[in-house]
Amino acid sequence: MHSKREWAWGYLLIAPMALGLAVFYLWPIAQTLYLSFTESGVFGGYTWVGTANFTELLGDEEVLGALGNTLLYAVLVLAGVPLSIVVAALLNVPGLRGLSVYRALYFLPVVTMPAAVGLTWRYLFNGDFGAINYLLGRVGIDGPYWVGDPDFAIYAIAIVGIWSTIGYNAVLFLAGLQGIPRPYYEAASIDGAGRVRQFFRITLPLLTPTTFFVIVITMINALQVFDLVYLMIDLKSPALSGSRTIVYLFFEKGFVQNQRGLAAAIAVLLLGLILVLTAIQFRLQKKWVHYE
Repeated sequence: MHSKREWAWGYLLIAPMALGLAVFYLWPIAQTLYLSFTESGVFGGYTWVGTANFTELLGDEEVLGALGNTLLYAVLVLAGVPLSIVVAALLNVPGLRGLSVYRALYFLPVVTMPAAVGLTWRYLFNGDFGAINYLLGRVGIDGPYWVGDPDFAIYAIAIVGIWSTIGYNAVLFLAGLQGIPRPYYEAASIDGAGRVRQFFRITLPLLTPTTFFVIVITMINALQVFDLVYLMIDLKSPALSGSRTIVYLFFEKGFVQNQRGLAAAIAVLLLGLILVLTAIQFRLQKKWVHYE
């Protein structure tokens, strides 16, 4: 049994972390939840309106469109997870020269400022003088107005999202690959299994815990995308309707239109969506994640 003095020291040591968690996380969540049931006044103050904000959200086509764009973006970015596995597998080849250089190059987008990433890709995707359409034109392909066309904007943003996350995910997968015991591969080689068969029979099954973790954090981050939309899509562009996400709509309602109660309801809606999708993934992971 621990003495009261030991318990007191334990609580004292965790107090700074607990205080920071309460002030910067728990209190904002509680305040946002409260504001979602209110309506902000023109000159300040709040009026309790109950569930009126949520009722308005469910019947708002703009909200449903933003929700659809957000889910589509998340699905597209999740499609980059297999690509990260391939990159990690290539970086894990024994005897690969310049491994540290390759790791740095793939991880560089992760540490690059989002503003620099968004503005650079906005120039690359420019329909008139962008580098991507210039290269496509060199091979006889007439490129679209990537960030100016409602039908292509969300896909252009997803390409940047995949490019930005490959390095981080590849580092996680590389750590998972290096944690797989080598005797498994040695035994498979003795039995005559080639590298391709070893990859599908040994690597992928034993990499599923890392894959599950990467999928969860990638999905959560994708559902909260804002900076790429804000930086790559012009405010007056017709493509905004086809690329507006839930967080971008939250920004518009809360900081542009000053509808803070409605914005808080959007934040609560996003929180609920993340919780539901994460809970579903944790439920399904029992069927495909293999722990050693």
